Amino acid sequence: MAISKDTLSDLLRSVRLRGAIFYYVDGVAPWVAETPHAREIASEILSGAEHVIEYHVVTRGSCFGAVAGEEAVKLEAGDVIMFPQGHAHVMSSAPGMRAKTVNKVVHFSPQPSQLPYALTVRGEEVCLTSRLDGAAEGDATIVCGFLGCDARPFNPLLAALPRRLHIPSAAEKSGWLDHFMQVAVRESVERRPGGEAMLERLSEMMFVDVVRRYLEALPPEQTGWLAGLRDRYVGRALALLHERPSHRWTIDNLGDAVGLSRSALYERFVQLVGQPPMHYLTQWRMQVASQLLLESTMNVASVALETGYDSEAAFSRAFKRLVGMPPAAWRRRRTGGSPDETETHTVEDRTSASAGTSA
Repeated sequence: MAISKDTLSDLLRSVRLRGAIFYYVDGVAPWVAETPHAREIASEILSGAEHVIEYHVVTRGSCFGAVAGEEAVKLEAGDVIMFPQGHAHVMSSAPGMRAKTVNKVVHFSPQPSQLPYALTVRGEEVCLTSRLDGAAEGDATIVCGFLGCDARPFNPLLAALPRRLHIPSAAEKSGWLDHFMQVAVRESVERRPGGEAMLERLSEMMFVDVVRRYLEALPPEQTGWLAGLRDRYVGRALALLHERPSHRWTIDNLGDAVGLSRSALYERFVQLVGQPPMHYLTQWRMQVASQLLLESTMNVASVALETGYDSEAAFSRAFKRLVGMPPAAWRRRRTGGSPDETETHTVEDRTSASAGTSA
């Protein structure tokens, strides 16, 4: 499959994937720890993050992991488990265990001045400990962390990943995860300057590697954004839409570019991605626009042009349909800034503007 653009990397940059809290758990059997849904803790974990993904890497012993209320999977040393969609989940010494309470103060408001920190779990009792060097007393040691990202306006990767993503150690052929664990332990013990940033970047790299492994293992009949990414024609179409979001794409010229008829591309794209190409383009444009609104000083009119709209009014209507508020108001809410002088009045009041986009 030849793709001119690394679409997965492009998406991960756009949704601002970033590492957050990083800690160890030493479980003394019988033990159980439960994490609430991501929407309940995102603001506590990482300021400004709309969504958080928790991951666990078993470095010693074995344990079980499950979405709360669902069947647990056994985890051995070297295994990775993630909960991409942010569901409440349970880590425990035996399957079927549930915690009566969740100690958010201990889990999500660490007292140490420098990350990572370590927790010992006995039964449901969780306490801070100084054990970071593998000299643990429990039956399992787990490296845990969170990744933050944007969920809106558009993050198709989240929906494309399962509720529970398990990568067994046997699937690790390059030794990368083993290297990750070794570096994580060393950084934790030595606590050198820049250690927190190192661990955050390692977490991000691990997430990308896990997603790639999941993509490579997808069965042929799988659908979704990742399945579309690996398809010869749909993957090329996605790459083009990501590479040139401001282009005046139509289903006809996109089909010509990937080598399929209009109807064949439409059907193939809908079957794999779940929506028509032009609908996808509109949503991707809004994601690109949100990144520009947050990370640049461009005014709304300039962002509209940059994302393929001939008028600020057409862009603002499309943005409001997807996000629920005009772009200027959304920017102010997300950044805490004041309205730009050129954006004091909403574009809906400017009757001179007209729609001018192909998507």
